[in-house]
Amino acid sequence: MALTAKQERFAEEYLIDLNATQAAIRANYSVKTAMEQGSRLLSNVKVRAHIDARMAELSRRTGVNQERIMRELARIAFLDPTNLVNMDSAELLDSATADDRAAIASVKVKSMSGDVDMVEREIKFADKIKALELLGKRFGMWVDRQQLEGAVGVQIVDNVPLPPADT
Repeated sequence: MALTAKQERFAEEYLIDLNATQAAIRANYSVKTAMEQGSRLLSNVKVRAHIDARMAELSRRTGVNQERIMRELARIAFLDPTNLVNMDSAELLDSATADDRAAIASVKVKSMSGDVDMVEREIKFADKIKALELLGKRFGMWVDRQQLEGAVGVQIVDNVPLPPADT
């Protein structure tokens, strides 16, 4: 059995921002129950399969996937700027690889003429700390919330005395 028109609309809307509540609202589900409807629709096997298939299709078409994202984050996180830039002249080295250059956020070159000709170069790299943070989260190196684990026995003690028996 295929998806209903409303379910398909929800799935397409969900792909926009991955927000189930907003997707349900945009698919004309009740605003009051949008959160519950979104959750219910995401747990529907057919709706989920449709969303997964569309996400895979988008990934193939754009070439964006988890492996590529991880590779780009690793390029940024582990870049050694001295392998990319001459620290005296701020010029890119001929030996800089494509991986090295992928970590550059921007390059600004300013020439000034006058009594003395000057060239000012500014090279900004992508945020190394953010890349390391995202990689660390991916590998579970830090957790934003506390996790408690362990087996704990529970013993219920009833200290309330029983009423005297009628004799």
